[in-house]
Order: sequence, then structure tokens, then C-alpha cells
Amino acid sequence: MKDTLIIVRGGGDLATGVVQALFQAGFRVLILEADRPSAIRRQVSLCEAVYDGQTVVENMTCRRCRSIDELSTVWGRQEIPLLVDPEGKAIQMLHPWAVVDAILAKKNLGTNREMARHTVALGPGFTAGRDVDAVIETKRGHRLGRIIREGTAAANTGIPGIIAGYGKERVIHSEAAGFVYGLVGIGDRVKKGQPLAVLTDVPVPDGMAVTEAMGIPVSASLTGLVRGLIRDGYYAPQGFKIADIDPREHEYHNCFTISDKARSLGGAVLTALLWLGHDELF
Repeated sequence: MKDTLIIVRGGGDLATGVVQALFQAGFRVLILEADRPSAIRRQVSLCEAVYDGQTVVENMTCRRCRSIDELSTVWGRQEIPLLVDPEGKAIQMLHPWAVVDAILAKKNLGTNREMARHTVALGPGFTAGRDVDAVIETKRGHRLGRIIREGTAAANTGIPGIIAGYGKERVIHSEAAGFVYGLVGIGDRVKKGQPLAVLTDVPVPDGMAVTEAMGIPVSASLTGLVRGLIRDGYYAPQGFKIADIDPREHEYHNCFTISDKARSLGGAVLTALLWLGHDELF
């Protein structure tokens, strides 16, 4: 399978679980991302390579490439290349065996069945059998990871899944538009009401200490561990998701490892592609 190319659109935390499953199965994987990814679970999101040039998540090293010419070198190192290519232009040039839409935009941003021999998409916004060959259910619960060959995934409710009795409280959205700067770090314990970030009207100069007095403080919605916090300096519109708190304080490692949901989706995508391409692979 090392010569069978799968392109994954998106490199956030759930997409990273998909990439890990495909990478460990031996497929050649390429990630396509936007120029300013908005992942909050940055410690487990391969898209951070867009900003830092490379990033490591568990057993995977992801390296940003500036052109298609660099891909072979990265694959040769047993690493995962990433291109900034939100429009998917590389798909037309590389003719992959499969394309996986793991953007999780809750709508289709252009993925279609003509892109590759096999196409899979995560979550709502796609119809299996029309837009793609298979859709993967992303809603937590009994159907999480279900492979859908006809029809759609459950509609987006806007309410996060329940973890340790908490749902919408776990996710923090910006109450106003502004540049986000963290006052705490991923993995830190916060108390309900404690300022964990600040929203500023203008970017803060590099090297300057950030305080809550610089703008609008963003308070923790519950007591727990900061599992996700958007990158410093990211401009967030009002209502944008910027942080995630895990109430399970005894599970510190959750902040730095791929989640159960991401692994479930990764296994589902791998199964779907083996199912769709069985006669070609075996």
C-alpha cells in the first residue's frame, strides 16, 4: 500500500486520527490544509505544521512542503507531507487513489466523486452515493463511526457531545471579535470563571507579555484541564470556537494524545476504503 496515495483534506484533531489510521496501515498520505488553520487541540493536530514547518503527534512527523516536488523526499523519510492547498489543486495533479474530506466544515467545500477512484467524507454536508462514495458518522453516541453508503450523517446540532456530564459548557466561543491570546497553556488546570485568554483589538507585538487588561478577558466555563486553545494571534470572529476544557482532571494525557473520537473515525475511514477498494488492494 506504500505506493497507494490517499489525500486527506484537513489536518485538525479529528483529521489527524484519520491520518494516523491510514499511515499505520501503510498508505502514502498527503494532507491539504488552509493557510490559517483554526485548530484548538493544537497538540494533536498535524495542521500546526502550516505555522511551524513541522509538527509531531504521537508516532507521526508532519512536514510542510512548498511544492509538489518536495513530497517524495518527505515520504522517503517516512513522514507525512502537508501542502497549503484549500482548493485541492494538488488532487488534479497527483490523481490519488482516494480522497478523504476531513475538514469537518459541516458543509461540502468542493469535494466530489470525480476527484479520485474512491471518496470518503466525515460528518454532515455530504450525501453518500451522490457527493462521495461513503460518509462517516461523526456525532458521538451509538452511531459514531458508522459507514454510510447511501444518505447522510446526522445533522449538526451545534451542541458538543457529553463528556463527564458536560456538553456545551466544555467549548468556549469568543464573545466578541478579536485577536486571541492565551493566559494559560494547553494542559493547565483552570477554575470556573478564571480568565484563560484575552481578546484584543490589535495584534500584540512579539515578545510582549499579555495580560487580561489588554482587552476582553475570556473566562473558563467550568473547572478542568485546558484541552484546546487556539493559536496566539488568531483573529476570531464573534462566536468562534477558541477553547476546550476537559472536566476529567485525572486524565491529563488526554490533552496530548489523539482522542477516542478521532481514533474511531480513523478506523471507520480505513475500513471504508478497504471495503471500497478491496478488489484493487487484495
